[in-house]
Amino acid sequence: MSSDYNFSFVGASVAKATDEGQEPSESKASDAPSAGADSEALLAEGCGKDGNEDGLCGEGTEGEDDIPAEACGYCGIHNPDTLVECNRCNKWFCNGRTGSASHIVSHLVRSRHKEVTLHPKSSLGASVLQCCSCKSSNVFTLGWLVAVDDDVVMLMCRACSQNPETERDTSSWSSIIADKVLVSWLVGTPSRDEWLRARRLATQDIIRLEEYWQSHPEGTLADLTSEAVTGELAPVSLRYQDAYAYKATFLALIAMEADHDRKLKESQSEIVQARFEFGLNKKRVAVFTLATSELEVRVVPGDELKLSTVGGEWNDKGTVVRLSSAEEVVLELASAKSPPAGETRFKLEFIFKSTPFMRMKTALSAFATDEASVAGVIYHRLLGHDVKTMALAAVLPDDLSAPGLPPLNESQVAAVRSALTAPLSLIQGPPGTGKTVTSATLVYHLVRSAPSSGHDQVLVTAPSNVAVDQLAEKIHATGLRVVRLTAFSRESVDTPVDFLTLHYQVNHLQTPNKSQLAKLAALKERVGSLSQGDEKKLRSLTLAAEREVLDAADVICCTCIGAGDPRLMRRRFQRVLIDEVSQATEPECLVPIVKGARQVILVGDQHQLGPVIKSAPASNAGLSVSLFQRLVCLGHRPVRLQTQYRMHPSISAFPSNTFYEGTLLNSYQPAENALASAAEFPWVDAKRPTFFLHTASREELSASGSSYLNTTEAQAVEEIVTSLFRTGVSPGQVGVITAYAGQRAYLLSYLQRNGELRPELYADVEVASVDEFQGREKDYIVLSCVRSNQYQGIGFLSNPRRLNVALTRAKHGLIIVGNAKTLARDQLWHDLISHYKDNELLVEGALYNLRLASFRLPRPRKAKRSTAFTFDTASAEAGSESEERSVRGADGSTPRPGQATQHSSATAVFSALLAPTDFASSGSGQSGSGVSAPPPSLFPELAAPARAAELPGAGVSLGPNVGASGPFGSGVFAPPPGTPWASSDGAGLSPYANSGPSLHYYNNPYISTGMGEYGGGGGGSAFAVSNPYMAAFDPLGSNGGASPAAAAHQAQMQAMQMQAMQMQAQQRQQYLLAQQAQAAAAAGGGVQGP
Repeated sequence: MSSDYNFSFVGASVAKATDEGQEPSESKASDAPSAGADSEALLAEGCGKDGNEDGLCGEGTEGEDDIPAEACGYCGIHNPDTLVECNRCNKWFCNGRTGSASHIVSHLVRSRHKEVTLHPKSSLGASVLQCCSCKSSNVFTLGWLVAVDDDVVMLMCRACSQNPETERDTSSWSSIIADKVLVSWLVGTPSRDEWLRARRLATQDIIRLEEYWQSHPEGTLADLTSEAVTGELAPVSLRYQDAYAYKATFLALIAMEADHDRKLKESQSEIVQARFEFGLNKKRVAVFTLATSELEVRVVPGDELKLSTVGGEWNDKGTVVRLSSAEEVVLELASAKSPPAGETRFKLEFIFKSTPFMRMKTALSAFATDEASVAGVIYHRLLGHDVKTMALAAVLPDDLSAPGLPPLNESQVAAVRSALTAPLSLIQGPPGTGKTVTSATLVYHLVRSAPSSGHDQVLVTAPSNVAVDQLAEKIHATGLRVVRLTAFSRESVDTPVDFLTLHYQVNHLQTPNKSQLAKLAALKERVGSLSQGDEKKLRSLTLAAEREVLDAADVICCTCIGAGDPRLMRRRFQRVLIDEVSQATEPECLVPIVKGARQVILVGDQHQLGPVIKSAPASNAGLSVSLFQRLVCLGHRPVRLQTQYRMHPSISAFPSNTFYEGTLLNSYQPAENALASAAEFPWVDAKRPTFFLHTASREELSASGSSYLNTTEAQAVEEIVTSLFRTGVSPGQVGVITAYAGQRAYLLSYLQRNGELRPELYADVEVASVDEFQGREKDYIVLSCVRSNQYQGIGFLSNPRRLNVALTRAKHGLIIVGNAKTLARDQLWHDLISHYKDNELLVEGALYNLRLASFRLPRPRKAKRSTAFTFDTASAEAGSESEERSVRGADGSTPRPGQATQHSSATAVFSALLAPTDFASSGSGQSGSGVSAPPPSLFPELAAPARAAELPGAGVSLGPNVGASGPFGSGVFAPPPGTPWASSDGAGLSPYANSGPSLHYYNNPYISTGMGEYGGGGGGSAFAVSNPYMAAFDPLGSNGGASPAAAAHQAQMQAMQMQAMQMQAQQRQQYLLAQQAQAAAAAGGGVQGP
């Protein structure tokens, strides 16, 4: 091992003997390379640097029989100075890097192991790495520092280094893991020759091997490759031939997710210090603090946990009823049996609940087999079939505002009117646009417009309890009778709408049997159980009371999974509204829909976070794609709410231009305390309460090894929060957002420990993840970005939807803290930071001495091929059905098999690019009288009316390309001028955009109002001027305006042109083949349209 020092362990410390009089302080973690020079040279040649996952170089010439037992379990390298043993599984791994991490770090992260020992023949001998103070051996928390007085290098954990009672100077403390590699002075890295002889390995091989070891601990890579490859999951399709194919696809996906969730929860346990108390309801509760940064499972109210003594003598199950801001968990125990007296240490285990997955399976089966589960038109729309829809009859009042709610704006009125008359409607609610008010108003009118005969209830659902509670509260404000149905396990959880819950209303129901019901319930609470007869009587009285409360309700609110509750089993709901639908999986949405829906309203935003899927294979196969997103890809155009009330205009500017084509209008009203804070807080510009604070520090792995923390950012966050407090801002007005669990846990501890003001102030500041803040807001938000490195990249921070949510939670002030140089290597973050820099809001330095950042941002790296799920266009084409197919009627009759039409892949490409759009309008045009015709520029011979009449199937509308009032529609689908699919000579000559305003100006970035070369009037397009992604030239309607991304956009247009040219021949061939088939069918006596 190459080093200027000779190290040896002295107990838990590393004794140092200097060479040539070099001082200990000259050795810094930042100077220690994360990999040796030889391996870095190989990485530079393309063997894994910058996240490249091609694996190790070389041919792997060393035979498997020559590899000793003490060799890297991945690559076979066996140099003692490069090896580390995992104490948990006793496997050896080297410090060489594949992809973004060394082999030992990869193993520890993926296996959730944390303790290691050096090789006995290494320079430092066989020693367990542990803290010299507390003896903690979690390698992810260990760091090193030089004790100059004792002339030794010491290992100390992060917590001890930050303990104010520590006697030593810990200011030089640095993690022993840098850039996911153990520092080279501690564990060496393989030489070039060793790399060349090593076994070839890619990151995917490592993932598969670690998964294999879960069930075959002694298995090898050879064993893995020799086993039969299991069949891959069928991916989610855009369209399905029938409900049975739909059911089979999602059954496999939710089964995989359920299996992953079960294994994950069963593998999680922790020893906690618990105390026992009695709650207000006289039930025993256990109170303990949970080190959430160590766990991969997030604890939320309503979760069921098992608590037992370490020896197993006592155990009990319970429900989490409350989480305090200090991470204290309050667990209400199920039984009355007492824990051992004087015992404080207990083992905590998670309980897997199969109920959500079973209800999704039941819903899928009902959708496929129960003809009364859903209306025919909704059935076919969900399968992606092209069917005609008739508007629902509804008498709408002139004023659509609801009592007890704010009046609606223009876009909200349009959304309500559209939804009330459509069997399936989508409402897109960008951040702060009043989505909940719109939904509540819509539910009010659904109830009021119901037929006078019968009691037609509305079912309102959302994927999360928080969203359901918010919506139930708003609907109740209109005067409707609302029942909030909760799971039995959540009946003890306090919520803002307790008075609306079913169990509360049952307990306060005035009935002749109330006294008897109350007595039996109180007796069961007191003694824990009843006699068989009393238990039967209690159950009968409870069911009767619940039925009475539910029968009287106008609206029933519950989670999507809660719609499968047995108490709703025999109930049918013709009108269903699903809020926050973008956060739910598609099978989850199906649970309320199959309760007999004849009218479905989906409210969400495909530009915000989607459902959380824990199984990577299931996510990659499309379970992470929401129903809302799939319907948008199918051409369903959501009505967008366009006035945002939440954010200061300086905060909303970037999200509006980047994610919503600059269409969001501002109706922000500042609060008085916001104005006062703006005057006292050290904003860069008090009129623009936002800035980006650049910090330069190295990220660290958290205690779990699977998350990150950044101590310098934590210090900056504390200074900002403290300053806000001093301007009069209360803790409840402040939120701290971070994408990383490790940083969240560290911030909670750091704010309490290091805050300058009273600790209880910081305890009331909410520190949460981006996911937890979705759908919520705070007056002031501090965003801690964390990622700060040279090679690792920024991980899932590059997710546009995650960034959109993080930037749009603040009302009066937003402060972003992060390493601008690291983040700017991603294109989206580069655009954000450039936005701040252009507006002189990118700063660095101390909070009360901020200065404009003077450094140049690095050029963003070329984006890697996206790993996000994309629809299989082949299966989508195969599943698309013509409108000649018999549709399942409103009575639920089963459809007959029909002939599928063909949709070209080129259409799919442009539909994804220009979505949301439908390529078509009604009526007749030069492409044929309702004929499914290809683009006229590809087939000029079919563009004239005379030719259209000769086509087989003329007069029957079969496809998406129906023309209207122009050669190919009214500017609905207008590709870039200069591509083979459009004319660049002006709107009058373009076969795609000939007349009138574009129907998609607000939803489509490539089209605007007026008549011009691109449907944009040859200039003056509001979107092209305001959006940095638009090029600055006349065909796009920007009138030559300045645009920071003109060159990049022009290159993109050229690439699209090449792509369109390549597809052109394929599309023409497909169409001609279809035409020949139709001619043959016509000759045989049948006529089938294209």
